[in-house]
Amino acid sequence: MNKVKYVQRDCKDQEKIEKFLKESRTGVIAMNGDDYPYAVPVNFVWYEGSIFFHGMGSGKKVDILCEEPPVSFTVYEEIGTVTDPMPCNADTSYMSVMLFGKIEKVVDFEIAATALWKLVEKYLPSYYKKPLTASFIENYKSSMDGNTTAVFKLTPEDITAKENQSEESELFKN
Repeated sequence: MNKVKYVQRDCKDQEKIEKFLKESRTGVIAMNGDDYPYAVPVNFVWYEGSIFFHGMGSGKKVDILCEEPPVSFTVYEEIGTVTDPMPCNADTSYMSVMLFGKIEKVVDFEIAATALWKLVEKYLPSYYKKPLTASFIENYKSSMDGNTTAVFKLTPEDITAKENQSEESELFKN
């Protein structure tokens, strides 16, 4: 489907990609909006080959995603700026992964509870002692607006990854 045109930066190392997706904290979900493309940063978890994220049960993002559109999801890390004697050859050291596929709202409360618990454990490891249950998720209402929590799953049809790894000594120090 999608190919990285700058083949020198193409990352095919599946272990590195998996590790990057498991450890990264924020990704950007991009979708077709009303008049403009709509991209939103979200916390996420990479679990069983899919991206899971959550949000309020209403709003523009939820309205668009409930139509199950094709989306892209980008996760990236800028490591630093690479120096070079020639200014035009200065560069950026980075890693990025893009996933392409369809979104589905998770309606099975067991799966939603598992995904939300994976999110909790990613961002607050060992802080809570009891995992979330399906009945809790089914009955939970936000204290802010009485809204439910929506959980979404992106199962990628395609994944591309790029990287420009550099030695620490090549990076600009301020």
